[in-house]
Amino acid sequence: MLSAIYNLLWYPALPFALIAAHPASMRDYRERMGHGDFPEITGASRIWIHAASVGEIEAIRPVANGLLERHPGAIMTITTMTATGREAAQRRIPGAAAWMLAPFDNRSAVRSFLARVQPSVVLITETEIWPNYFLESARAGATIAVVNGRISERSMRRYLRARGLFHDALGRATLILTQSDDDARRYAKFDLPAKIVVTGNTKIEAANTETSTAEQIRPELLAFASGRQIFIAGSTAPGEDAVIANAYRELRKDFPQLALTIAPRHLDRTPDVENALRAASLDYVKASQLNSSGAARDADVLILDTMGELRSFYRRGAIAFVGGSLAPGRGGQNPAEPALVEVPVLIGPYHENQKEMVSSIVSSGGARIVKDAADIVIEASKWLGDDATREEAGRRARASVSRGSGGAQFALKHLEALINLG
Repeated sequence: MLSAIYNLLWYPALPFALIAAHPASMRDYRERMGHGDFPEITGASRIWIHAASVGEIEAIRPVANGLLERHPGAIMTITTMTATGREAAQRRIPGAAAWMLAPFDNRSAVRSFLARVQPSVVLITETEIWPNYFLESARAGATIAVVNGRISERSMRRYLRARGLFHDALGRATLILTQSDDDARRYAKFDLPAKIVVTGNTKIEAANTETSTAEQIRPELLAFASGRQIFIAGSTAPGEDAVIANAYRELRKDFPQLALTIAPRHLDRTPDVENALRAASLDYVKASQLNSSGAARDADVLILDTMGELRSFYRRGAIAFVGGSLAPGRGGQNPAEPALVEVPVLIGPYHENQKEMVSSIVSSGGARIVKDAADIVIEASKWLGDDATREEAGRRARASVSRGSGGAQFALKHLEALINLG
């Protein structure tokens, strides 16, 4: 009954959703409606993995690639909510059979998608709790699992207001693998039949086993980084770029050789970053426009407006700020990538999505909480002014996060039982 009401409410909104989505191409439009270029249906196990965007793809990557290695005959389809996520999936999980935008959470679109993919196993990642994905996948006979699952307190309150609907949807899952004990407790509040297991964050393993080296960084980026300390602000959210720019301007008074790199969480925000830097009277170059002319070395500020380069570039950082954390509502981005390359971390007070990891790194001495530009200047100065202290903080950050590795292998162990190649 609740699922029927949900769909009746959603159907009238669909045309407006299509307008709001602004599909960039006919391909995007068709994929959102559950059509597209689908893999050929065979007798092999068919796996649908859904992830939100680039960060979630990076987190599920070791699980997806692990399944493909263990089951080379499996047909894997990966969906994301963004085109950049789709591109990342194709680049980072090349063994999949198809990569596309996810269908709208509308019964007609989801059924159309499922009829073409015919998954035997559906893996929903992190916070992507779209009711029709669960309800219709179960109706189609698929086995469903949540991987790397997390629920913030804020989201939990929203879900509990529609408890019946989300209980109905999540009740279709057989297995829920969570990032933390807190996430497991929140899922348990739904009184679900699914087995709930804490596996940890699979992205920690993804970052820990990353093979990126300095040689894999573009020569133009290496030219920018060569011979100086860099303050890297990664995955910044709206409003944070101006804070970082102002903090950097103050830091330059005591550390005149310090360079800055800002990597916005979403690349379409690059103009916002430019505006913030201009307002702070800071000249900059963009990674997408670098060439061998030497302009990179002449600049003190770099906007990293390219896909897939932040992860390896963190290795060149002296300190890092991890975004989505200075204002409520976003929950903070994952600090594992800088921490695992021994870069000490600054993060804002609103990091509830990363609560356990941040608490661990802070307790170890590898991270500090900052609430504004003044805090950033104070805490960054302590590290920038003392190489030995900064390097020790980096080692502590890495040790703290490394203790939580192994989540991908643990997840694979539990997912193995769901994969039926018969």
